[in-house]
Amino acid sequence: MGVKERRAREKENTREEILDAARTLFVKEGYEHVSMRKIADKVEYAPGTIYLYFQDKADILYRICEETFSKLAQRMQAINQDPANPLDGLRRGLRTYVQFGVDNPNHYICTFVQAKQQMQCDRHPEAGERCFDCLRAAVQRCIDAGQLNCDDAEEISQALWAGVHGITTLLVTCSFPFIEHTRLIDRVVYILIEGIRQR
Repeated sequence: MGVKERRAREKENTREEILDAARTLFVKEGYEHVSMRKIADKVEYAPGTIYLYFQDKADILYRICEETFSKLAQRMQAINQDPANPLDGLRRGLRTYVQFGVDNPNHYICTFVQAKQQMQCDRHPEAGERCFDCLRAAVQRCIDAGQLNCDDAEEISQALWAGVHGITTLLVTCSFPFIEHTRLIDRVVYILIEGIRQR
């Protein structure tokens, strides 16, 4: 590996280290209570170093969101490319969404809970739009196959997202004594699918 490649890799590693530290602090202390200096202290860099990688704290949050959405979009797109029964694909997509949040709680909280409160309305991660497009496309395939009891893809997509976002947020933020998570997730997804399935 040449010097140029090594420096690029080191720069990317530092960038990821900063994002990881910021994500942890945002969840633990709340976005509004975390300063650039606090992030720098966490990664043991001078505060000025952070500005070599990010414009400000809002830029860090935006990058966290973009990274999270990109990872989720990859999983959702893989399901959408599966030629299996459209309704089964939609069911797997909903399950995948919830499991992603449960497996990556700090990513989920920053992206879907804190960012909604902090990010400027005119700056939405493009990968977030791709995620919702995946859901909408899965719903449209079910409609085209005559498997749903409604032909409004936008309405159904938003209702499904509201349902899976709700259970995911509860599982990653609430200390309620839930039943075994897999059972609960499966039941929520079953209820959501049954509510839109053509009889």
